[in-house]
Amino acid sequence: MKEVIAVVRINMMNQTKQALSDAGVDAYFAREAQGRGKGFANPKVLEGVDEGYEEAAAVLGEKGKLYPKRVLTVVVEDDKVDDVVQAIIAPNKTGKPGDGKIFILPVADSVRVRTGESGEAAIV
Repeated sequence: MKEVIAVVRINMMNQTKQALSDAGVDAYFAREAQGRGKGFANPKVLEGVDEGYEEAAAVLGEKGKLYPKRVLTVVVEDDKVDDVVQAIIAPNKTGKPGDGKIFILPVADSVRVRTGESGEAAIV
């Protein structure tokens, strides 16, 4: 089993949900988040802000802002990971910074609380 964690633009959630549904994935978590990519600010300016220089904070302006995002978490069988990743990429890829990130992690086990089923049986 794998956990697929995707950070996407908030305005792309409806298209992403539809793409996941079309890929046969109906169970996932979605939560609000704020964040920013590493390329949006000069590291030297960030150092100046951390050191308390007001000029650096003024230069930083909007570039230091955290942007609203959605974080999706999907746990699937290993053979469905590629389908899930492609389903997330399809509606979110614009070619511009901020399209998002996808992380794939191994899942050691899962247990369905209601029935006590474990392993892949708990997620299907």
